[in-house]
Amino acid sequence: MEFSDKDPWQRKNILFGYIEEEAMQLSGETKIDDLLNEYPFLVEAMIEYQPKFAMLKNPVMRKTIGSVATLRQAASIGGIPLDSLINRIAQEISKRTGQRVDAPESADTGPIRLQDADARHEVLKDIIRDLHAGQDIATLKQRFAELIKDVAPGEIAAMEQRLIAEGMPETEVKRLCDVHVQVFQDALQQQDTCINVQPGHPVHTFLRENRHLGKLLQDVELVLARIGTPPDDTMFRFTQYELAGLIEDIGAVNLHYLRKENQLFPLLEAHGITAPPKVMWAVHDDIRTLLKETSSFVVGGNAAETVSKAAELVKALRDMIYKEEKILIPMALAQLSESDWIRVRTGEEEIGYAWEQPEAEWPVEASASEVRGAGTSALQLDTGALSPEQVNLMLKALPVDVSFVDENDEVRYYSATNHRIFPRSPAVIGRKVQNCHPQKSMHMVQRILDEFRASNKDEAEFWIEMGGKFIHIRYFAMRDGSGVYRGCLEVSQDVTGIRSLKGQKRLLDWD
Repeated sequence: MEFSDKDPWQRKNILFGYIEEEAMQLSGETKIDDLLNEYPFLVEAMIEYQPKFAMLKNPVMRKTIGSVATLRQAASIGGIPLDSLINRIAQEISKRTGQRVDAPESADTGPIRLQDADARHEVLKDIIRDLHAGQDIATLKQRFAELIKDVAPGEIAAMEQRLIAEGMPETEVKRLCDVHVQVFQDALQQQDTCINVQPGHPVHTFLRENRHLGKLLQDVELVLARIGTPPDDTMFRFTQYELAGLIEDIGAVNLHYLRKENQLFPLLEAHGITAPPKVMWAVHDDIRTLLKETSSFVVGGNAAETVSKAAELVKALRDMIYKEEKILIPMALAQLSESDWIRVRTGEEEIGYAWEQPEAEWPVEASASEVRGAGTSALQLDTGALSPEQVNLMLKALPVDVSFVDENDEVRYYSATNHRIFPRSPAVIGRKVQNCHPQKSMHMVQRILDEFRASNKDEAEFWIEMGGKFIHIRYFAMRDGSGVYRGCLEVSQDVTGIRSLKGQKRLLDWD
């Protein structure tokens, strides 16, 4: 038998009798890494057959996916029939080496799983790229469902974290949120994610609010069903007021989201979980926009737009409930300590609740050290801890002129600010405040302090024009937790520019 010196695999197989004595076996379980190590030329052949296999030229992809993936998984990644891939590889091996290859007539179509976390991560990135490129979402969801099974809530968060850390924009990760909900739903539904927390725990309150929201969404769906598709204008007019009221009630979900953003997310970020909160916050903003648009269409009497936008809003809110209860909350419960949850709980009343109040006090007894994080060298404040340097910098940065007089009417502090309104010098510290004002106005200063001390007043407000500027001056009574007078705070501010503001300038307009 003749062979060319340019075909070393053919020479080896003939010399050692492989063609006559043994046929190579290919199946859906054949490892990609084993094949490419034995037959390096298959890389180019596979890329020629399906350009998506160009990932195998990437050392990272080769090390992750290539080292654990089977031919069945490769076929799913490439979106091609397994039988076709095996036959193509068999033909290429026979053509290049002369070796006989046996392939099954019908490849096994059993479950496809990627257990290696790095490999699953690479598959996820590839799917996101295809999603961004506009490929059919149903096909991508099928690939997702086939390749990534039994995904835990923490792994979903970790994958998002890694994608953003590697430079993928948060907006692109957010595009996959709906795929998360729809694809992971079966796997997450089968997992034991029973959430068992005490009444009053932040999670317990979040869940109570979700149940209330779910009932509101059901009511909206019933109204939309009565209006019909295409909408019946008469029925829309008849239900317009009812629907507007429901959308207004749903708007309270903003308080639910604000507590997540300001109480829960900071604690997750402190544990190194930064990407999922960012992605979820972006979805919150999408829902806020949907709420405004839906309300506008209802009030404006546009039946078709109302039905379409309201249905979109209902879906977005239901998806968020699912993401919270199947991904965010189980992950948070696994990561945060009880003292963390106490910190989440502290300050919730300041933000407010959506529809439901905490069902009970929680925790029953919480020490100040647990809530405030005592034991640090910082000044322990009601809602955090700051070093003396930070306090000083903060007061200097405020665009106001601040002075503090204690309960004995002695000046104890004034801010070393660049926004000085009235002259100050260090000599004023310890001086009676009555002596810091002209004789003609001293009686009014004394009257204000007397009213504050007697608890008859809490604030005094004045404004003057001085040197072409409009100056706003306020005095505030300072009282401790028992209501005892502890001093007076004077705050002066040049509001000339503020008074001239018109229209609006949003955060995104800043440059």
